[in-house]
Amino acid sequence: MCGAAPFEIPDPPAELESAVKQFLLPALEAVPEGVWARLGRCRIQLRPGEVEYSSRWTAEEGLLEVELAAGDVEAHDLALEALLCLGQALWDELEAPEYASWLEALSREIRAGVTGEIDEAALEQKRRLTESRVAARSRRRLERYARASFAGTFAEYVHALWHDVTVRTGPEHLPPDWLRRRLELVSRWFPPRPGYRLFP
Repeated sequence: MCGAAPFEIPDPPAELESAVKQFLLPALEAVPEGVWARLGRCRIQLRPGEVEYSSRWTAEEGLLEVELAAGDVEAHDLALEALLCLGQALWDELEAPEYASWLEALSREIRAGVTGEIDEAALEQKRRLTESRVAARSRRRLERYARASFAGTFAEYVHALWHDVTVRTGPEHLPPDWLRRRLELVSRWFPPRPGYRLFP
């Protein structure tokens, strides 16, 4: 990366140095420049002991503070959790046309009978939204589902930029064609940085 990195991981515990070097840093370096332009600087704190959360974050005055529970967590999963936090924060920074396009993309999937989702959190929110006609009209449930699906898709987008991934199949997962549509949509908003490609 040229110039100062838009993120920092201050004083990682010694037992996590390998996880940071081999997984967390490469994942963060794959994040497109346009994402950092929206989010500002990011500081990631690793908590190796027992904590009551897997991750949490706050954003204010151009600084995104992320805390990751790193005790008994695989290094790869730690990196994905960081990307998920970035996706959640980025959702709050989407422009109105992007927001509308995302809702339309989800609407097309639901009309097409796509029952799967990008991850468990988004799947749970999708089921709550689609469990009845009354639920389907809930703006709150729609917002929760849209946010969860975007964050998970963003994490998978950067995951695919970072290294080759295997597409999971089955009724609880997004079919490959629909997953590709989502990834391409996110890539139009936040193109990969030089040297990274979405699809080999």
